[in-house]
Amino acid sequence: MTQKRPAVLFVCLGNICRSPSAEAVLRAKAAQRDLDIFIDSAGTLGHHTGAPPDSRSRAVGEARGYSFAGLKCRKVSQQDFIDFDYILAMDKDNLRNLLEMSPSEYHHKIALFLSYANIDETEIPDPYYGGLRGFEYVLDQIEAAANGLLRDITLHHSVV
Repeated sequence: MTQKRPAVLFVCLGNICRSPSAEAVLRAKAAQRDLDIFIDSAGTLGHHTGAPPDSRSRAVGEARGYSFAGLKCRKVSQQDFIDFDYILAMDKDNLRNLLEMSPSEYHHKIALFLSYANIDETEIPDPYYGGLRGFEYVLDQIEAAANGLLRDITLHHSVV
């Protein structure tokens, strides 16, 4: 019997800043470690469906070596609750939205992404209406949480 590779879904409001940045970061970090993980991102709202990630997110991420190639915004679907092992919200509002959207049997898959970081904050703030410093700060938090998430995945799943 073949084991399904773990699947991670990052979720923010519009899938334009935080969650695609988390997707890009985790893809790069998983590839560096040669880990076989399915990684995607989505938003609880579908206002930006089909659009590429925010240009400021891309600029800050690409400056650190992350690729946003092929990433397009999409809305969370009911199928996501079935398909993904980890459904990680960027903040408490999106966590609440996900819990309301999902059948209760999938609630165990839903958590705050920063719960995997060894830092005091619990939420990744939305940088959309701020300057580049906010995007840098968000990327710092994402990198910290991504490392913790990869530790958890390698501990609980066969990924190589």
